[in-house]
Amino acid sequence: MLKTLVAVCSATTVLLAGSSAFAQQKWDMPTGYPGNNFHTENIVQFAADVDKAIGGKLKITVHDNGSLFKANEIKRAVQGGQADIGEIIISGFSNEDPMFGIDSIPFLATGYAESKKLWEVSKAATEARLAKQGLKVLYSVPWPPQGIYSAKPLNSAADLKGVKWRAYNPGTSRIAQLVGAQPVTIQAAELTQALATGAVQAFMTSGATGYDSKVWEQVKYYYDVSAWLPKNLIIVSQKAFSRLDKPTQEAVLKAAAAAEERGWKTSAEKNNWYKEQLAKNGMMVEAGSEQLREDFKKVGLTMIADWTTQTGAEGQAVIDAFRK
Repeated sequence: MLKTLVAVCSATTVLLAGSSAFAQQKWDMPTGYPGNNFHTENIVQFAADVDKAIGGKLKITVHDNGSLFKANEIKRAVQGGQADIGEIIISGFSNEDPMFGIDSIPFLATGYAESKKLWEVSKAATEARLAKQGLKVLYSVPWPPQGIYSAKPLNSAADLKGVKWRAYNPGTSRIAQLVGAQPVTIQAAELTQALATGAVQAFMTSGATGYDSKVWEQVKYYYDVSAWLPKNLIIVSQKAFSRLDKPTQEAVLKAAAAAEERGWKTSAEKNNWYKEQLAKNGMMVEAGSEQLREDFKKVGLTMIADWTTQTGAEGQAVIDAFRK
């Protein structure tokens, strides 16, 4: 009788172990942007593609608009295991390592083809740094080119002296310093409130963020200078990814590749649409004066020099590869 009981218990243990191996895994995925933003819509499609490909073995729940973690908290949350996967704007962490800020150097890469090339030549260095932090890059998607928003007309960079300038990464803080503005750190989800309270009077961001935040309610001028295209990265904890079985890993990577291709395409397609919406809602959408553009190109040259000094030979090799 005892032998029979032991045998039954052993068999039950094996069955339970087997069933746990095939139990559904759940990942919470925080993002910092609203549900109708094209980045978020792309992420939701990515999660659906993963779910469909592997029959529900991995369920990714998207938490948009900073509802689970604020945008600037997401990287640390994934590193620390509070979330398995998340979306970050990589330039937001250039204070950790200047390599993370290469895509926010003004007038280095100003269009989609250039931005793609810049990512290709800097991808290995970026991924290596994140890997040391236990993070794996699944895919990247750029924002549309960055323009200048202002509550008052701008004819030159001198018009920004003393103005409260929204900064979302160290690069935009450095721009404020170079033009004599006052940098104020504001995440995308907080921009509408910051504008309403007068905490911000000018800033650089894409047409997408301007549209999402309905900036026309407080800001009337948009200068389409196409300064740079910052990228969002979808990162996953290497530990969480390694816990997946091989077919699930392959499904995640396949869905990620499709999301990257789709995201780059959508960003480019929506760029003009966003600017049209700004104009439709009463904003003055202009290319910017020759003086304004020249002033910001000088800012860009200073920041390229700063960046190569900080990154040394490795950074210079990346710039050289980009310029070939």
